[in-house]
Amino acid sequence: MLNRRLRTPGLNQVLVLWLVFAAGTAGCAKRESKSGNDSRAAKAAIAHNFKGSLKQTLAGHSEEVWAVAFSADGKTLASGGDDTTVKLWDVQSGREKQTLTGHKYKVTSVAFSPDGKILASGSEDYTVKVWDVASGALKQTLNHDYQITAVAFSPDGNSMASAVYPGNVLLWDAQTWTQKKELNGKQVVHGLAFSPDSKLLASGAEKAIKLWNAQTGESLTLMGHTSDVRSLSFSPDGKTLASGGDDRSVILWDVATAKPKQTLSGHESSVYAVAFSPDGKTVASGGLNENKVRLWDVQTGTPKTSLKGEFSYSIYSVAFSPDGSLVAAAGADKTVKLWE
Repeated sequence: MLNRRLRTPGLNQVLVLWLVFAAGTAGCAKRESKSGNDSRAAKAAIAHNFKGSLKQTLAGHSEEVWAVAFSADGKTLASGGDDTTVKLWDVQSGREKQTLTGHKYKVTSVAFSPDGKILASGSEDYTVKVWDVASGALKQTLNHDYQITAVAFSPDGNSMASAVYPGNVLLWDAQTWTQKKELNGKQVVHGLAFSPDSKLLASGAEKAIKLWNAQTGESLTLMGHTSDVRSLSFSPDGKTLASGGDDRSVILWDVATAKPKQTLSGHESSVYAVAFSPDGKTVASGGLNENKVRLWDVQTGTPKTSLKGEFSYSIYSVAFSPDGSLVAAAGADKTVKLWE
């Protein structure tokens, strides 16, 4: 276990964060099986051959779509939006499989459990709803005191995190659905992301990112954005964190040092969505007042291409399929678009 003291800008005290993560990730590659290496190589090959052509437009929502997420097997896509519904789509055919109803106001976020059996949806109606994916049945309603801005499952499947508007992040036991911990960031939280080993939780706030130890609740603050941080995504190896913000930038952070590695510039307005590709070589981003998804080369920090699909206005959410062969984006035109 590594005890690192970091003096964070803007704070008068030293925050101590116990990062088992650094040592844990260092050993991940050594512990990978041959099948794991083969799987990663296959994903890299698919991502390398990504054509960037529009495959499908999923139309079914009656209002703006704010969130998209792929299931772990890549066969199902979930979306949620202003029409208060969550929709489950068959990725192969583009067919709407189910519409999950029960929220009273906008659905701001959706997240699948790692095994793909459970879907969590967060809403401005102060609730997170937990759904059985196979049947579409509502399993749990988790009540909060404020609007939900983000939800995320830990990759080990043990926890689910929910962020509420005033700035708190709640950690829930993903088996019993009882609250385990409350993390008080004291700032509005717009985005959440767990590290691949589930030991760290990143939350985006006003001009800053909180990096929490999910076990102890200790945190450090990453400063670099000049306005609110809207979106977060860890690289598959956990060594890099991508963040998008109202300052029109995407920043790539070195998790071990908690310092920026690169700033990706080119967006014309707020960056509402970022996502790493499964091979870790590409970051997708989308934002307000833009009708395209930008793909960035992680190594060089340069734009690779833009995915255009007749979006009429803003893009609020992006996601890569687990095998890297598809990119999904949701936005203000009431649709979800898939590129291959």
